[in-house]
Amino acid sequence: MIDKDGYRPNVGIIIVNKEGKLFWGKRIQQDAWQFPQGGIRSNETPQQAVFRELKEEVGLEPSDVRVLGRTQDWISYDLPKHLIRHHSQPLCIGQKQIWFMLGFDGDPSKINLNLHESPEFEDWDWVDYWRPVQEVVSFKQSVYHQALTELEQALHIFWLGS
Repeated sequence: MIDKDGYRPNVGIIIVNKEGKLFWGKRIQQDAWQFPQGGIRSNETPQQAVFRELKEEVGLEPSDVRVLGRTQDWISYDLPKHLIRHHSQPLCIGQKQIWFMLGFDGDPSKINLNLHESPEFEDWDWVDYWRPVQEVVSFKQSVYHQALTELEQALHIFWLGS
């Protein structure tokens, strides 16, 4: 599903543990790390998409997490020209995302990257809060910064509420 401006609606997922560390996934067969993310289907709300993607990419159920917050509006990024599939219709020039912060206080052994027939990640780690902004591919850095800035207060609520 691509909107009239050429952006694919998408959700981004920031999973935070009780120590304030964030889930950071290594993309399969790539030297690239990112947060879980995925497209919103035409029959889904953003929150429904989050829980579907959470299960597919990380192996966690909605009962394993708490929704701590979400971005108020879409945050978008443009794909670099060499990643745009110019022969696809409709043409997708980037993604617009609603970001969710999910609190996870369960057993990390519940994380399973291989539930889906096409896994997104081959490894993962818990990392410091701002590290992903520096390590994600450059065209996503401003989106990560904006999402983490907007959702930082939700992290403090998670810590205080526990």
